[in-house]
Amino acid sequence: MFLARLMLLGAGELGREFAIAAKRLGCEVIACDRYERAPAMQVADACEVFSMLDGAALRAAVEKHRPNVIVPEIEAIDTATLATLEAAGWRVAPSAKAAQLTMNRDGIRDFAAQELGLETSRYRFAESREEALAAIDHVGLPCVVKPVMSSSGKGQSTARTAEEVGAAYDYAVANMRGDRPRVIVEEFIAFDSEITLLTVSAADGIHYCDPIGHRQEAGDYRESWQPAAMQPATLRSAQSQAGKVVAALGGHGIFGVEFFVAGDRAIFSELSPRPHDTGMVTLVSQSPNEFELHLRAILGLPVAPILQSGPAASAVILADRESERFSFTGVAEALATGAELRLFGKPKTLRNRRMGVALARGDSVEQAVAHAVDAAGKVRLRYEEE
Repeated sequence: MFLARLMLLGAGELGREFAIAAKRLGCEVIACDRYERAPAMQVADACEVFSMLDGAALRAAVEKHRPNVIVPEIEAIDTATLATLEAAGWRVAPSAKAAQLTMNRDGIRDFAAQELGLETSRYRFAESREEALAAIDHVGLPCVVKPVMSSSGKGQSTARTAEEVGAAYDYAVANMRGDRPRVIVEEFIAFDSEITLLTVSAADGIHYCDPIGHRQEAGDYRESWQPAAMQPATLRSAQSQAGKVVAALGGHGIFGVEFFVAGDRAIFSELSPRPHDTGMVTLVSQSPNEFELHLRAILGLPVAPILQSGPAASAVILADRESERFSFTGVAEALATGAELRLFGKPKTLRNRRMGVALARGDSVEQAVAHAVDAAGKVRLRYEEE
Protein backbone atom coordinates (compact mmCIF):
# COMPACT_ATOMS: atom_id res chain seq x y z
CA MET A 1 0.00 0.00 0.00
CA PHE A 2 2.78 2.41 0.94
CA LEU A 3 6.14 2.94 -0.74
CA ALA A 4 7.77 2.88 2.70
CA ARG A 5 6.91 3.40 6.37
CA LEU A 6 9.07 6.15 7.87
CA MET A 7 9.37 6.99 11.56
CA LEU A 8 10.36 10.59 12.23
CA LEU A 9 12.18 11.20 15.51
CA GLY A 10 11.43 14.88 15.95
CA ALA A 11 8.32 16.49 14.49
CA GLY A 12 9.12 20.20 14.21
CA GLU A 13 8.96 22.41 11.14
CA LEU A 14 11.73 20.58 9.31
CA GLY A 15 10.05 17.26 10.04
CA ARG A 16 6.76 18.70 8.78
CA GLU A 17 8.22 19.58 5.38
CA PHE A 18 9.88 16.17 5.19
CA ALA A 19 6.57 14.49 6.03
CA ILE A 20 4.82 16.48 3.30
CA ALA A 21 7.46 15.36 0.79
CA ALA A 22 7.08 11.77 1.97
CA LYS A 23 3.30 11.82 1.65
CA ARG A 24 3.61 13.14 -1.89
CA LEU A 25 5.62 10.03 -2.78
CA GLY A 26 3.13 7.70 -1.15
CA CYS A 27 4.98 6.97 2.10
CA GLU A 28 3.44 6.30 5.50
CA VAL A 29 4.77 8.64 8.20
CA ILE A 30 4.83 8.14 11.97
CA ALA A 31 5.82 11.39 13.68
CA CYS A 32 7.33 11.29 17.19
CA ASP A 33 8.09 14.19 19.51
CA ARG A 34 8.06 15.13 23.17
CA TYR A 35 4.86 17.21 22.92
CA GLU A 36 1.44 16.79 21.35
CA ARG A 37 0.34 18.47 18.11
CA ALA A 38 3.91 19.08 16.95
CA PRO A 39 4.01 20.40 13.36
CA ALA A 40 4.82 17.11 11.58
CA MET A 41 2.18 15.26 13.60
CA GLN A 42 -0.47 17.38 11.91
CA VAL A 43 0.31 15.85 8.49
CA ALA A 44 1.44 12.36 9.55
CA ASP A 45 -0.47 9.06 9.47
CA ALA A 46 0.23 8.33 13.14
CA CYS A 47 2.10 9.91 16.02
CA GLU A 48 3.75 9.05 19.32
CA VAL A 49 4.54 11.41 22.20
CA PHE A 50 7.63 10.63 24.27
CA SER A 51 11.08 12.00 24.98
CA MET A 52 13.54 10.95 22.29
CA LEU A 53 16.10 10.60 25.10
CA ASP A 54 14.04 7.78 26.64
CA GLY A 55 15.61 4.71 25.08
CA ALA A 56 12.93 2.31 26.30
CA ALA A 57 10.13 4.46 24.86
CA LEU A 58 12.05 4.80 21.60
CA ARG A 59 12.49 1.05 21.25
CA ALA A 60 8.83 0.46 22.11
CA ALA A 61 7.68 2.89 19.40
CA VAL A 62 9.90 1.22 16.81
CA GLU A 63 8.68 -2.26 17.73
CA LYS A 64 5.06 -1.07 17.68
CA HIS A 65 5.14 0.58 14.24
CA ARG A 66 7.94 -1.45 12.61
CA PRO A 67 9.15 1.26 10.21
CA ASN A 68 11.23 0.54 7.13
CA VAL A 69 13.44 3.49 8.04
CA ILE A 70 13.99 5.44 11.28
CA VAL A 71 14.64 9.10 10.39
CA PRO A 72 16.18 11.25 13.18
CA GLU A 73 15.19 14.90 12.75
CA ILE A 74 16.58 16.36 16.00
CA GLU A 75 19.84 16.08 17.92
CA ALA A 76 18.45 15.15 21.34
CA ILE A 77 17.95 11.41 20.83
CA ASP A 78 19.17 8.38 22.77
CA THR A 79 21.72 7.52 20.09
CA ALA A 80 22.96 4.45 21.96
CA THR A 81 19.51 2.93 21.47
CA LEU A 82 19.62 3.94 17.80
CA ALA A 83 22.91 2.11 17.41
CA THR A 84 21.50 -0.97 19.13
CA LEU A 85 18.43 -0.90 16.89
CA GLU A 86 20.60 -0.54 13.80
CA ALA A 87 22.77 -3.47 14.89
CA ALA A 88 19.59 -5.53 15.30
CA GLY A 89 18.62 -4.87 11.69
CA TRP A 90 16.54 -1.68 11.82
CA ARG A 91 17.63 0.94 9.30
CA VAL A 92 18.56 4.42 10.57
CA ALA A 93 18.95 7.27 8.06
CA PRO A 94 21.55 8.32 7.25
CA SER A 95 23.18 6.10 9.90
CA ALA A 96 23.33 5.60 13.65
CA LYS A 97 27.00 6.60 13.49
CA ALA A 98 26.05 9.97 11.98
CA ALA A 99 23.42 10.53 14.67
CA GLN A 100 25.83 9.58 17.47
CA LEU A 101 28.72 11.74 16.31
CA THR A 102 26.59 14.82 15.61
CA MET A 103 24.35 14.72 18.67
CA ASN A 104 27.12 16.50 20.54
CA ARG A 105 29.56 19.05 19.13
CA ASP A 106 32.50 17.29 20.76
CA GLY A 107 31.90 14.11 18.78
CA ILE A 108 31.72 15.65 15.33
CA ARG A 109 34.46 18.22 15.99
CA ASP A 110 36.98 15.62 17.13
CA PHE A 111 35.96 13.33 14.28
CA ALA A 112 36.39 16.08 11.68
CA ALA A 113 39.61 17.54 13.06
CA GLN A 114 41.43 14.55 14.52
CA GLU A 115 40.31 11.63 12.36
CA LEU A 116 39.61 13.30 9.01
CA GLY A 117 42.05 16.21 9.17
CA LEU A 118 39.52 18.87 8.12
CA GLU A 119 40.39 22.50 8.71
CA THR A 120 38.66 23.71 11.90
CA SER A 121 39.11 26.50 14.42
CA ARG A 122 41.27 25.83 17.49
CA TYR A 123 39.10 24.42 20.28
CA ARG A 124 38.99 22.86 23.71
CA PHE A 125 36.18 21.26 25.73
CA ALA A 126 35.36 22.30 29.28
CA GLU A 127 33.20 20.87 32.06
CA SER A 128 33.75 23.65 34.58
CA ARG A 129 34.41 27.40 34.73
CA GLU A 130 38.04 26.66 35.52
CA GLU A 131 38.47 24.44 32.47
CA ALA A 132 36.79 27.06 30.29
CA LEU A 133 39.23 29.71 31.53
CA ALA A 134 42.17 27.37 30.95
CA ALA A 135 40.99 26.77 27.39
CA ILE A 136 41.71 30.34 26.35
CA ASP A 137 45.44 29.64 26.67
CA HIS A 138 45.00 27.45 23.58
CA VAL A 139 42.21 29.16 21.62
CA GLY A 140 42.96 32.79 22.50
CA LEU A 141 40.61 35.76 22.92
CA PRO A 142 38.01 36.57 21.87
CA CYS A 143 36.52 33.09 21.90
CA VAL A 144 33.13 31.48 21.29
CA VAL A 145 31.56 29.36 24.03
CA LYS A 146 28.61 27.04 23.34
CA PRO A 147 27.09 23.82 24.71
CA VAL A 148 28.22 20.59 23.11
CA MET A 149 24.52 19.74 22.76
CA SER A 150 21.90 22.35 21.89
CA SER A 151 19.65 23.37 19.03
CA SER A 152 19.21 26.51 16.95
CA GLY A 153 22.26 28.18 18.46
CA LYS A 154 20.92 28.22 22.03
CA GLY A 155 23.53 28.90 24.68
CA GLN A 156 26.13 30.36 22.31
CA SER A 157 27.98 33.55 23.15
CA THR A 158 31.27 35.33 22.50
CA ALA A 159 33.66 36.16 25.34
CA ARG A 160 36.03 39.02 24.59
CA THR A 161 37.86 39.06 27.91
CA ALA A 162 38.88 36.42 30.45
CA GLU A 163 36.34 37.90 32.86
CA GLU A 164 33.53 37.12 30.41
CA VAL A 165 34.47 33.46 29.93
CA GLY A 166 32.92 32.28 33.21
CA ALA A 167 29.61 33.97 32.45
CA ALA A 168 29.68 32.52 28.93
CA TYR A 169 30.22 29.05 30.42
CA ASP A 170 27.26 29.50 32.77
CA TYR A 171 25.07 30.72 29.90
CA ALA A 172 26.01 27.72 27.76
CA VAL A 173 25.25 25.22 30.54
CA ALA A 174 21.93 26.93 31.34
CA ASN A 175 20.81 26.62 27.72
CA MET A 176 22.14 23.17 26.86
CA ARG A 177 20.14 20.07 26.02
CA GLY A 178 20.73 16.85 27.92
CA ASP A 179 22.31 16.44 31.35
CA ARG A 180 26.01 16.81 30.59
CA PRO A 181 27.43 20.24 31.55
CA ARG A 182 30.07 20.32 28.83
CA VAL A 183 30.89 23.20 26.49
CA ILE A 184 33.18 23.83 23.57
CA VAL A 185 35.45 26.86 23.75
CA GLU A 186 36.70 27.70 20.30
CA GLU A 187 38.80 30.26 18.51
CA PHE A 188 36.86 33.27 17.26
CA ILE A 189 37.17 33.27 13.49
CA ALA A 190 37.06 36.70 11.86
CA PHE A 191 35.13 35.21 8.97
CA ASP A 192 33.77 36.97 5.92
CA SER A 193 30.64 34.83 5.82
CA GLU A 194 29.03 31.62 7.06
CA ILE A 195 27.62 29.08 4.64
CA THR A 196 25.70 25.83 4.72
CA LEU A 197 26.70 23.35 2.04
CA LEU A 198 23.85 20.87 1.67
CA THR A 199 25.55 17.62 0.69
CA VAL A 200 23.57 14.58 -0.41
CA SER A 201 24.85 11.02 -0.23
CA ALA A 202 22.65 8.93 -2.50
CA ALA A 203 22.62 5.77 -4.59
CA ASP A 204 23.82 7.82 -7.58
CA GLY A 205 26.74 9.40 -5.72
CA ILE A 206 27.46 12.51 -3.65
CA HIS A 207 25.81 15.73 -4.77
CA TYR A 208 26.16 19.35 -3.65
CA CYS A 209 23.55 22.08 -3.61
CA ASP A 210 24.59 25.65 -4.26
CA PRO A 211 26.00 27.15 -1.03
CA ILE A 212 23.54 28.86 1.30
CA GLY A 213 24.54 32.03 3.12
CA HIS A 214 22.93 33.03 6.38
CA ARG A 215 22.87 35.73 9.04
CA GLN A 216 22.75 34.75 12.68
CA GLU A 217 21.55 36.64 15.72
CA ALA A 218 21.71 35.30 19.27
CA GLY A 219 23.11 32.07 17.84
CA ASP A 220 20.16 31.39 15.54
CA TYR A 221 19.60 32.16 11.88
CA ARG A 222 17.45 35.11 10.85
CA GLU A 223 17.82 35.10 7.07
CA SER A 224 19.31 32.66 4.60
CA TRP A 225 19.92 32.99 0.88
CA GLN A 226 21.00 30.90 -2.07
CA PRO A 227 23.35 31.02 -3.87
CA ALA A 228 25.97 32.45 -1.52
CA ALA A 229 28.90 34.04 -3.35
CA MET A 230 32.13 32.06 -3.03
CA GLN A 231 35.41 31.94 -4.89
CA PRO A 232 35.54 28.78 -7.06
CA ALA A 233 38.62 27.41 -5.27
CA THR A 234 37.06 28.01 -1.85
CA LEU A 235 33.86 26.27 -2.92
CA ARG A 236 35.86 23.31 -4.19
CA SER A 237 37.64 23.10 -0.83
CA ALA A 238 34.30 23.14 1.03
CA GLN A 239 32.90 20.46 -1.28
CA SER A 240 35.97 18.29 -0.83
CA GLN A 241 35.76 18.54 2.97
CA ALA A 242 32.00 17.97 3.00
CA GLY A 243 32.31 14.95 0.73
CA LYS A 244 35.01 13.48 2.94
CA VAL A 245 33.04 13.76 6.18
CA VAL A 246 29.77 12.60 4.62
CA ALA A 247 31.43 9.51 3.13
CA ALA A 248 33.03 8.72 6.49
CA LEU A 249 29.73 8.98 8.37
CA GLY A 250 28.06 6.58 5.95
CA GLY A 251 24.49 6.01 4.87
CA HIS A 252 22.23 7.88 2.48
CA GLY A 253 20.57 11.22 3.15
CA ILE A 254 21.21 14.96 3.22
CA PHE A 255 23.83 16.58 5.45
CA GLY A 256 23.91 20.26 6.35
CA VAL A 257 27.65 20.99 6.49
CA GLU A 258 28.49 24.43 7.89
CA PHE A 259 31.65 26.39 7.09
CA PHE A 260 33.19 29.71 7.99
CA VAL A 261 34.57 31.45 4.91
CA ALA A 262 37.62 33.59 5.67
CA GLY A 263 39.40 34.88 2.59
CA ASP A 264 40.10 31.83 0.45
CA ARG A 265 39.69 29.39 3.39
CA ALA A 266 36.67 27.18 4.04
CA ILE A 267 36.81 26.27 7.74
CA PHE A 268 34.62 23.38 8.91
CA SER A 269 32.26 24.38 11.72
CA GLU A 270 29.41 21.90 12.28
CA LEU A 271 27.32 19.23 10.60
CA SER A 272 23.72 18.03 10.83
CA PRO A 273 22.84 14.65 9.24
CA ARG A 274 19.38 15.90 8.24
CA PRO A 275 17.71 18.87 6.53
CA HIS A 276 19.05 22.18 7.84
CA ASP A 277 17.03 25.15 9.07
CA THR A 278 18.89 27.56 6.78
CA GLY A 279 17.91 25.22 3.93
CA MET A 280 14.26 26.28 4.21
CA VAL A 281 15.21 28.62 1.36
CA THR A 282 15.39 25.60 -0.95
CA LEU A 283 11.59 25.44 -0.87
CA VAL A 284 11.70 28.20 -3.49
CA SER A 285 15.32 28.22 -4.71
CA GLN A 286 15.79 24.74 -6.13
CA SER A 287 14.17 21.50 -7.18
CA PRO A 288 14.25 19.01 -5.56
CA ASN A 289 14.28 20.96 -2.28
CA GLU A 290 16.31 19.74 0.69
CA PHE A 291 13.44 17.68 2.12
CA GLU A 292 12.77 15.94 -1.18
CA LEU A 293 16.49 15.27 -1.58
CA HIS A 294 16.67 13.71 1.89
CA LEU A 295 13.67 11.53 1.11
CA ARG A 296 14.94 10.42 -2.31
CA ALA A 297 18.34 9.54 -0.91
CA ILE A 298 16.80 7.55 1.95
CA LEU A 299 14.55 5.64 -0.44
CA GLY A 300 17.40 4.82 -2.82
CA LEU A 301 15.92 6.98 -5.59
CA PRO A 302 17.99 9.11 -8.00
CA VAL A 303 18.81 12.63 -6.80
CA ALA A 304 20.29 14.36 -9.84
CA PRO A 305 19.72 16.72 -11.49
CA ILE A 306 19.34 19.48 -8.87
CA LEU A 307 17.91 22.50 -10.70
CA GLN A 308 18.35 26.03 -9.38
CA SER A 309 15.56 28.62 -9.71
CA GLY A 310 17.69 31.74 -9.27
CA PRO A 311 18.41 33.98 -6.26
CA ALA A 312 16.08 33.33 -3.32
CA ALA A 313 15.93 33.96 0.41
CA SER A 314 14.13 33.05 3.63
CA ALA A 315 13.42 35.24 6.66
CA VAL A 316 12.08 33.94 9.96
CA ILE A 317 8.92 34.96 11.80
CA LEU A 318 9.58 34.98 15.54
CA ALA A 319 7.44 35.04 18.67
CA ASP A 320 8.34 37.49 21.42
CA ARG A 321 6.71 35.82 24.41
CA GLU A 322 5.26 32.57 25.73
CA SER A 323 1.62 31.85 24.98
CA GLU A 324 -0.77 29.09 23.98
CA ARG A 325 -3.44 31.54 22.81
CA PHE A 326 -2.34 33.42 19.74
CA SER A 327 -3.14 34.04 16.08
CA PHE A 328 -1.41 35.49 13.02
CA THR A 329 -2.19 38.82 11.39
CA GLY A 330 -0.77 40.40 8.24
CA VAL A 331 -0.80 37.18 6.23
CA ALA A 332 -2.70 38.75 3.32
CA GLU A 333 -0.33 41.70 3.23
CA ALA A 334 2.72 39.41 3.20
CA LEU A 335 1.35 37.26 0.40
CA ALA A 336 0.44 40.37 -1.60
CA THR A 337 4.17 41.12 -1.94
CA GLY A 338 4.59 37.95 -4.00
CA ALA A 339 6.43 36.09 -1.25
CA GLU A 340 5.47 32.65 0.04
CA LEU A 341 4.81 31.78 3.68
CA ARG A 342 5.22 28.65 5.76
CA LEU A 343 3.47 28.93 9.13
CA PHE A 344 4.57 25.96 11.18
CA GLY A 345 1.51 25.22 13.29
CA LYS A 346 3.35 25.09 16.60
CA PRO A 347 0.83 24.96 19.46
CA LYS A 348 2.80 27.25 21.74
CA THR A 349 4.95 30.34 21.34
CA LEU A 350 8.15 31.04 23.25
CA ARG A 351 10.37 34.09 23.18
CA ASN A 352 12.38 34.05 19.92
CA ARG A 353 10.79 30.77 18.83
CA ARG A 354 10.46 30.36 15.07
CA MET A 355 6.79 30.25 14.19
CA GLY A 356 7.10 30.60 10.43
CA VAL A 357 9.23 31.73 7.54
CA ALA A 358 8.79 33.99 4.53
CA LEU A 359 10.31 32.86 1.22
CA ALA A 360 11.05 35.09 -1.74
CA ARG A 361 12.87 35.22 -5.06
CA GLY A 362 14.59 38.19 -6.66
CA ASP A 363 16.82 39.32 -9.50
CA SER A 364 19.70 39.25 -7.02
CA VAL A 365 20.38 37.73 -3.61
CA GLU A 366 20.19 41.18 -2.05
CA GLN A 367 16.79 41.82 -3.59
CA ALA A 368 15.51 38.40 -2.52
CA VAL A 369 16.65 38.95 1.10
CA ALA A 370 15.01 42.39 1.23
CA HIS A 371 11.78 40.93 -0.18
CA ALA A 372 11.74 38.04 2.33
CA VAL A 373 12.49 40.35 5.28
CA ASP A 374 9.74 42.74 4.20
CA ALA A 375 7.20 39.93 3.91
CA ALA A 376 8.18 38.37 7.24
CA GLY A 377 7.85 41.76 8.91
CA LYS A 378 4.24 42.06 7.80
CA VAL A 379 3.24 38.89 9.67
CA ARG A 380 2.49 39.55 13.33
CA LEU A 381 1.53 37.37 16.24
CA ARG A 382 -1.54 38.53 18.13
CA TYR A 383 -1.67 37.23 21.69
CA GLU A 384 -4.89 36.75 23.59
CA GLU A 385 -5.07 37.50 27.28
CA GLU A 386 -4.33 34.31 29.21
